[in-house]
Amino acid sequence: MIIGRPSPTHPEDFAEVWKYADTIPGWLTEDQGRLLHDSAGNLGEGAVLVEIGSHQGRSTVVLGDVARRVGGQVIAVDPFVEGRLFGGTPTRTKFLANVAGSPTPDVVRLVEEYSTKARPGWTEPIDYLYIDGKHDVWTLSDDLKWHEFLTPGGAVLIHDCYSSIGVTLGILLHVLFGNDLAYERRAGSLALFVKRRPRLRDRLRILGEMPWWIRNVFLKVLLRLRLRPVARLLGHDSPYDPY
Repeated sequence: MIIGRPSPTHPEDFAEVWKYADTIPGWLTEDQGRLLHDSAGNLGEGAVLVEIGSHQGRSTVVLGDVARRVGGQVIAVDPFVEGRLFGGTPTRTKFLANVAGSPTPDVVRLVEEYSTKARPGWTEPIDYLYIDGKHDVWTLSDDLKWHEFLTPGGAVLIHDCYSSIGVTLGILLHVLFGNDLAYERRAGSLALFVKRRPRLRDRLRILGEMPWWIRNVFLKVLLRLRLRPVARLLGHDSPYDPY
């Protein structure tokens, strides 16, 4: 499904597209949006960007700006599961409206399916991969397999990395000891990996994030126990999990 129609206006930098993206509910911070945008800045003509987990489209429109610049496309993969946590059909409706009202609706293609079901039959090469799907270790492990379609040197960005137990365990299992993804840096919990052979220092950078991950897990426990004053003492002044 291609969403919306071409727009006559096109934002020329991240600040412009963020003005619109920031009106869409979601958990992507401005720094994380900038990392998404900047890490896609060197994509070539006709690039294909795959987004796993779109929610209401906050990150989708950021990536859409990049895709528009290079005459490419964002493929948004999301099943829009029913239920209180994910929102189901109401979230899908909001996603469609938010993308259609964005500066670049014509570059977004929705694949309304579980990423784990869409991947086995996938054949298209991709140039950029953003993962923000289900956060258990099994789903993340499967979602990482999408990078097999990625061109060498392509970026893999993973949200809630080093803040989610399942996501971080998946990174430790499949990336720390793997041989084709190298950790670069992060913005909050959004981590950037590149498809290349990792060096020792790349692996050590992953281990270097473990204290921050342990802190975030501890903060989550405090929030579940309704101990926000204690979490505030650790610098977390928010009712939401660290991300």
